Amino acid sequence: MSFQSSITNRQSPIQSPAYAKMSQATAISLDLIQGRMYRGAVNRCVNLLVHYDEGCSANCAYCGLAKKRPGTYQDKSFIHVDWPLFSMDQIIEAINKAPHYVKRTCISMITNGKCRRHTMEMTQRLKQETDLPISILVAPTILDRDDLTGYQESGADKIGVALDLTTQTLFDQYRGTGVSGPHRWAKYWDILTHAIDIYGPYNTGAHLMVGMGETERDIITLMDRLWHMGVCNHLFSFFAEEGSRLWDRPQPPWDSYLRVQLARYMIEERSLRVKDMTFSPEGRLIHMGGPQDEVTAAIHSGIPFMTTGCTDNEGKVACNRPFGNCLPDVKQWNYPYPPNTEEIELIQRNIFGR
Repeated sequence: MSFQSSITNRQSPIQSPAYAKMSQATAISLDLIQGRMYRGAVNRCVNLLVHYDEGCSANCAYCGLAKKRPGTYQDKSFIHVDWPLFSMDQIIEAINKAPHYVKRTCISMITNGKCRRHTMEMTQRLKQETDLPISILVAPTILDRDDLTGYQESGADKIGVALDLTTQTLFDQYRGTGVSGPHRWAKYWDILTHAIDIYGPYNTGAHLMVGMGETERDIITLMDRLWHMGVCNHLFSFFAEEGSRLWDRPQPPWDSYLRVQLARYMIEERSLRVKDMTFSPEGRLIHMGGPQDEVTAAIHSGIPFMTTGCTDNEGKVACNRPFGNCLPDVKQWNYPYPPNTEEIELIQRNIFGR
């Protein structure tokens, strides 16, 4: 069934749970649209977005789907790209024909009350009709503990919670009362805590965004706390969405993002703690602590600077979001593939200002 014929069938509304939006990179990977990506990058996760004509009721200052962003919801981009709409029948058929490198499916919820039940229905279909493990990036504002249990029973094995902001003050400013938004810091932490309990250690991930006014000390301290709670840290760089409230805000300095990425890796993979690290009075990381040979080896590997996200069944990052928070270039805020020699040399020259 072609995309055109599917959208002309008006027997049911063209919205979730019968339909979902799909990231442009996913649609390319599944051969649903034509396109090529820089340096042969591939998207290893089927990224789906729950869709309704009325959209999302939240108003996050940096989000392309924000309620008060100009334009109709159908025409709004998300993470700088279009998200074409497909039927779940098409999506499932494409997943079952997916290239070998596609290793996971993720459903991203929006803040819309209908999402609670429909996300469960979509998860059930994917579990019954495909073989890929399933993550859900949840919308905590509309959920409770029973919803998380229901998603697990329906087939989800991992949960993502988009804390995004590092402190309650920043969260309120950009997602809550500061933008007349519905989100509350305490509610997000409640859902995060429930997810750890239900899904087990390190099957919950926290999305964290660098470049929103926090210091390096702030976000590294939070990553340390989350990791020792049993939460994986999934790092993003702020990348302004055209037409959003923060359209004129620049990305964080590249060297700062590199240091935060390296700190995450050393905390999660080399057992360093924030107490081992040295910061300037302004909160800039100036010394990683721990054995210097381990720090040097980590930088040389390039691995800390790759995208972090939900893993596949072998423990390799599946949600690699190619170019999700930067334009493709030799200097990237999240590499969707191992950095090459040129890129690693550039990282080495910049990470600590040497």
